[in-house]
Amino acid sequence: MKKHRVIFQPSGRRGEVPDGTGLLDAARNLGVDIESICGGKGTCGKCKVRVEEGFFEKDSMDSRMEHLSPLTDVERKFLKPSDGPGMRLACAARALGDVKIFVPEKSRAGKQVVRKAAGELHIKIDPAVKKYFVELGKPSLHESIKGDLEKLLEALEGNYGLKGLSIDFPVLKDLQDTIRKGNWGVTVSVWKGREIIKLEPGFVEVSYGLAVDVGTTTVVGYLTDLATGKVIATESMMNPQVPYGEDVMSRITYAMTNQEGVRRMQGSIIEGLNEIVDNIIIKGRESGALAAEATGGGEVIADMTIVFNTAMHHIFLGFNPEHIGRSPFIPAIQHGLDIKARDLGIRINPGSYIYVLPIEAGFVGADNVGVLIAMEPYNIEENVLIIDIGTNGELLLGNRDRVCSTSCATGPAFEGAQIKMGMRAAPGAIEKVRIDPATKEPVYKVIGKEEWNTHIEKIDAKGICGSGIIDAIAWMYKAGIIDKSGRFDMTAETPRVRKDHEGKPEYVLAWARETSIGADITITQSDVRALQLAKGALYAGAKLMMSKMGIEKLDKVMLAGAFGSYIDKESALTLGMFPDCALDNIYAVGNAAGDGARMALVSNLKRKEAEEKARWVEFVEIAIEPAFEKEFMQAMHLPHMKDGFPNLKKLIEKETPHVMIKG
Repeated sequence: MKKHRVIFQPSGRRGEVPDGTGLLDAARNLGVDIESICGGKGTCGKCKVRVEEGFFEKDSMDSRMEHLSPLTDVERKFLKPSDGPGMRLACAARALGDVKIFVPEKSRAGKQVVRKAAGELHIKIDPAVKKYFVELGKPSLHESIKGDLEKLLEALEGNYGLKGLSIDFPVLKDLQDTIRKGNWGVTVSVWKGREIIKLEPGFVEVSYGLAVDVGTTTVVGYLTDLATGKVIATESMMNPQVPYGEDVMSRITYAMTNQEGVRRMQGSIIEGLNEIVDNIIIKGRESGALAAEATGGGEVIADMTIVFNTAMHHIFLGFNPEHIGRSPFIPAIQHGLDIKARDLGIRINPGSYIYVLPIEAGFVGADNVGVLIAMEPYNIEENVLIIDIGTNGELLLGNRDRVCSTSCATGPAFEGAQIKMGMRAAPGAIEKVRIDPATKEPVYKVIGKEEWNTHIEKIDAKGICGSGIIDAIAWMYKAGIIDKSGRFDMTAETPRVRKDHEGKPEYVLAWARETSIGADITITQSDVRALQLAKGALYAGAKLMMSKMGIEKLDKVMLAGAFGSYIDKESALTLGMFPDCALDNIYAVGNAAGDGARMALVSNLKRKEAEEKARWVEFVEIAIEPAFEKEFMQAMHLPHMKDGFPNLKKLIEKETPHVMIKG
């Protein structure tokens, strides 16, 4: 097959690619990180690159625009005159000849900052895997002959009351050598009091497990001491399935339209999990947190639990996700599963089991069950709303008498997609914003910088991430830059409110001189609409659940997940992301899904609770509710078209008296 040379600048990465290879695929193959929030589907416009034209003697390359496939309609939609000459979308342009490509600063993908720290667990420790030490005594010809396994089982029953144990066959094969290596003393790892899954020579006290939260965008693992529940090390990464689509439906579509789609996506997440296993062991060892006797690599991990949404669940297990993407959205299985690590290719102790937490419904997965058992709304007297905010918003509502759940397709706006200057939470992203209501002047904070900007010195802003978008639009509303419907007030006396080259309104958050991309960072009318759509879906979901349960007001709101835990709760309430609640009763609860996975790792009772409560929770399919469209349209307004917000009104009427909030 004919091949062409491709060079990427400024990284200098280069190589040969087959004729017709997409530039985004070429970049991935050569290790060049190009921002592509939509996974190369042509819906985000973030992968803009520039073709360097001419003959480059040093490289002996003649690079021309005509060496790429013709401009597509998708590119015409996103490429603007202001981008400059020679621009293409890496996801759309294909190499038909030698070409040199420059990747602008704003198109370079930074390493996402994953804020999913482990919280404190306050539960009784009772892990599924426990260790027992036995001394067998050296056999002699003067005693009745017993096999080593029979002697081991007899000792475990006599010393610990463990009866009827089975043994993993590969463990059995190494039994005799392990016992003799330990001078007739051996440490036995037993799973659920039923099966011997690991043998270690001599006395080895420590035992480790791994709890994993697989999100649509990020993956995080927690290496945990099974005896204490303490987290030894944490490792995170971007979900390696992102190139196949930034949201659940795009990955389901990829599986449906590509014969090898499920296998590829399953392989990518398993490879990613193995990378987390390798790195987390190295981290634990380098920090000194991993015990000296815990030698080797991933095999020191004796147990593992994992949570994810239903689509990620099916893909991880190699199930065809097509049926959960079509009405009536039926999953292959709802109950939890115990699967041997070696059967999935996960490089922990081969005989260990991976516990996959149960799922609730087609689009309410094991991650929501993790939130459920971590937050325990079924033990709370008050009416509590728990929102796990992400690409797919999942909600729990209720109290000890009754709990409902639902899922809202919020879209990727909260992750920075569908936002003109949006990006993931990586260095250079504006993450916090405040706007003076009188002067309309903003101040902002950038990830990677301690100080807020002063507009005096360059602070190297590159774009804006989800928490920054929520702050910016909330403050634009409070400052009178946009009205209740989200429409710009073009009479605002500030040069920051203007029209772009297409005549559409925008607000300049950062001037080009303050940025690292040489362009103004703006919030556009389309950005406001995208956020209104996302927050409207959350609000409508919560409102319909409240109506179904006869709840008139919320006593508590808990914001879960990395994103939910980092957004400003006043900004979220100002936008109307959820019904009114006293600010003091709105809590960020951290990565509750991950906390639930950790609880299941160290507590048999929590595993039982997960199975029971996943079936007890009432799933509400809001998309088919007759009132959904009406509720959704009303929820598009800031904070809402009709619903009162007495708590919000008290909060902001002093600082911004012109803002009309219904009490």
